[in-house]
Amino acid sequence: MTYPFSAVVGQDRLTLALLLGAVDPRAGGVLVRGHKGTAKSTAVRGLAALLPAIDGVVGCGLGCDPQQPVELCTPCRDGDRRTERRPTPLVELPVGASEDRVVGAIDLERALTDGVHAFEPGLLAAAHRGILYVDEVNLLGDHLVDVLLDAAASGTHRVEREGVSVVHPARFQLVGTMNPEEGELRPQLLDRFGLSVEVTAPTDPVLRAEVVRRRLAYEADPTAFADAWREADAALAERVVAARAALPATRLSEGWLTRLVEVCAALEVEGLRADIVAARTAIAHAAWHGRPEVTRADVRAACLLALPHRRRRGPFDDPGLDEDELDRLLGDDDPPPPDRPLQEPPADQPTGTDGQARGDGPADGTDRHGDADVPEPVGEPARGDAGPPPAAADGSDGGETAGDTPTDTPTDGEPATDGGAPDAGPASPPPVTGAGPAGRAPRLVLADVGTGGASGRRSPSAGDRGATVRSRPLRPGEQPAAHRLAVAATLRAAAVAGRVGTTPHRNDLRHQVRRGREGNLVVVCLDASGSMGARQRVAAVKGAVRSLLLDAYQRRDLVALVAFRGSGADLLLPPTASVDVADRQLAELPTGGRTPLAAGLERSAQVIATAQRRDPDRRPLLVVVTDGRANDGADALARAHGTAHALAGRGVASIVLDTEDGFVRLGLAGQLAGALSAPCVALDELAAAPIVRIVRAATGRADRGDAA
Repeated sequence: MTYPFSAVVGQDRLTLALLLGAVDPRAGGVLVRGHKGTAKSTAVRGLAALLPAIDGVVGCGLGCDPQQPVELCTPCRDGDRRTERRPTPLVELPVGASEDRVVGAIDLERALTDGVHAFEPGLLAAAHRGILYVDEVNLLGDHLVDVLLDAAASGTHRVEREGVSVVHPARFQLVGTMNPEEGELRPQLLDRFGLSVEVTAPTDPVLRAEVVRRRLAYEADPTAFADAWREADAALAERVVAARAALPATRLSEGWLTRLVEVCAALEVEGLRADIVAARTAIAHAAWHGRPEVTRADVRAACLLALPHRRRRGPFDDPGLDEDELDRLLGDDDPPPPDRPLQEPPADQPTGTDGQARGDGPADGTDRHGDADVPEPVGEPARGDAGPPPAAADGSDGGETAGDTPTDTPTDGEPATDGGAPDAGPASPPPVTGAGPAGRAPRLVLADVGTGGASGRRSPSAGDRGATVRSRPLRPGEQPAAHRLAVAATLRAAAVAGRVGTTPHRNDLRHQVRRGREGNLVVVCLDASGSMGARQRVAAVKGAVRSLLLDAYQRRDLVALVAFRGSGADLLLPPTASVDVADRQLAELPTGGRTPLAAGLERSAQVIATAQRRDPDRRPLLVVVTDGRANDGADALARAHGTAHALAGRGVASIVLDTEDGFVRLGLAGQLAGALSAPCVALDELAAAPIVRIVRAATGRADRGDAA
């Protein structure tokens, strides 16, 4: 029994954003960002009960709409086309789903028994005309993200694989939830979410107590709890239907359209999709409140939901939207009508030499840009008498999302802007807040081929993720795996052996060989001793580390930050995918004191060992940022080199970033690199031409699994 949508308390902005997406799915879906335990998934799953039923063709697995004859699949077009009422689909896409499960594939049973190449629809087909829900969408593999982007852009999906060629509609509202601490979204996918909202747990003890009270009541008797909220859910469902019906008649005036696009331009949001989505959202917000025309409140609410996640330029930039700035841009009064109409002239209307239409526009004063279609999140729906109503929402939303700039070319790593100038003065024990701008980092790639750990964009991997490059027979003693079965190759092998239409022999079975890229664990071991500040290098070093963090962000790595100074080393940041947190720790990093290099290496080794116990398939990469000095005892340098040899003996792939400068150089960083069996890169190389460095584990281990 699903938790009732109307029973969600303390998350008014979240529920309103989802309701507006239900009013007008063309707004582009909803991204919900928030920490664990904030009712993200509960609200999304409860939304399905509020959506009106749709007409479907009996027995059609592609979700064909009987009211759209041109989109019907061949069986629906040629059959009797009997219709039925069915609930609006809510399809959940698991993060670990295979590509075949998402896009569809050949019907394995019919292929093996009858030798027929029939298509078995996937999750994209099942979500047509409904909601595709991705929990932890930021953890979705790149190969699945590419599929979603293609379907979201075109509204159709083409399947070309294993002798099957199918094109089917795939129009769905994409709803994703994510915890920003686990990493951010690729910017291409982020832009496909029309609305975003950031949720946090309520701090009011009264609200928190009500959340607990309702949850306990639901767990004690789900049926009785759902019955108590049935009337409130029904009221919301009726309001969604009424708002949908009101969309075509809801008008966005030319004046407010002009003001809206001026706000988008002033806020420097990227692309024109933001303007379109904000206009749709403003119209939907007005329809939700039963207003025939868009007002300032509607435009404000639309901007707060549609713009924050489109303003972020890089992982180190502050996302969000300043509401005071928005209010200043919107002004206090209704805008005057523009000097000229904004809508495009009809094709048969003559235009002047300046490209503007001659004439006064529509005689009825309607705005062709205001046709019915914009959901929006301000205002609280009527909830009937079932239970205490949550506090009314004001439509504001501080939702934001980080951008991402993934690429597989060696030239990625565009500079991220920093809000302040780097502090190049002498370091001292108090924090040094200037981190310096990020430069260009060399692309570090682990040698050999991983076993398909976490999906990412750094090092090659072979496993269950990635693109299929070939097929192979089963190895001796290997058990067949359905999710890796290469159907076409298996059928070909069976046909050659004359076994089509019968149970295939083990010798016929073929497994897919996939190639992809993995994310790694990048442990940055940073020298924060007095020599870094005394030589006024701290800003340059922090800028170099920022470039490494930016590169790790683009490669979908986990990042850990270890700093050594004074008498020991501290783990400033445990392994995380949120590099903006690492950047904040870096900006506040204190410097000064002696140089306990051995302690820094030992602490880094502990971090790597702990991470490998939790995730053995994620390969580590140790980046040591130091000039190679060690002065925390008489045998400081020997102890540091001994620890480095131990790391090399464990097969940890490492690289040393040499921060030494000046006319007299001791070359101690190069000696440390030799002990680690690692390459050594000078600090000034980070700003040089793009470099691709293959970092090998010291033991030189061979490829494993399918990489052999």
